[in-house]
Amino acid sequence: MIIAGCDVGSLTGKAVIMKNGEIVSFSIVPVTIRPEKTAMNAMNEALGKAFLKLEEIEYLIGTGYGRAKIPFANENISEITCHGKGARWLLPSVRTIIDIGGQDCKAISLDAEGNVADFVMNDKCAAGTGRFLEVMAKALELDLDDLGPVSLKSSAPAVISSTCSVFAESEVITLMAEGVDVPDIVAGIHKAIAGRVASMAKRVGLKKDFTLTGGVAKNAGVVKFLEAELGEIKKLPVDPQIVGAIGAAIIAKERWSKHHA
Repeated sequence: MIIAGCDVGSLTGKAVIMKNGEIVSFSIVPVTIRPEKTAMNAMNEALGKAFLKLEEIEYLIGTGYGRAKIPFANENISEITCHGKGARWLLPSVRTIIDIGGQDCKAISLDAEGNVADFVMNDKCAAGTGRFLEVMAKALELDLDDLGPVSLKSSAPAVISSTCSVFAESEVITLMAEGVDVPDIVAGIHKAIAGRVASMAKRVGLKKDFTLTGGVAKNAGVVKFLEAELGEIKKLPVDPQIVGAIGAAIIAKERWSKHHA
């Protein structure tokens, strides 16, 4: 059985292909202005890695912001359900998932059976998201991937008081002009993000184990400060950016099995 999941988000497209219950390939590609093109780019890359053709995929679930525009999906499912399903499959003990994506943050609570029991979502402001970090990196003239390692060098995180991306950028520029060390500024940015995300997550009624999904989960600075707020965050055994696509593939397997029972 060959099934797949395709997750078209706000900044990246992801695809996961599974064969007989195991991941055989995945991809992460930048978004284009057309969700269907992003989906095709992601699938083509994953298919190439697995030496497969699209017609060999027996069932495919689409998810993410662009899920309704994935032309080759059999069905589309919300990213909240898919992140819950994917994280649970990877880490059966997980009960709370914090997904920090390109344009929003979500906190998802699972019940004892692994179903979504509740969730909260910050989708009104970019603060605390991947886009926010991109803006901060640009202001600091750093590569996005360098933010985490740089922040770990800090001994005295700066105070970033604004939760608005525009005002926070102004704060960062002011701190730089005042001669504050860059690692302290970056650590302050991460600490502010962690405080905002932790406050949101507590609204779903935190239950251990916790895990973090989305591209920002690869930022060691954000993880460090979030753990200071919430306690240990269990690390997933795969790239945290593909968890939604994994969940979509797991649901595809369930739907295929139901149709062929």
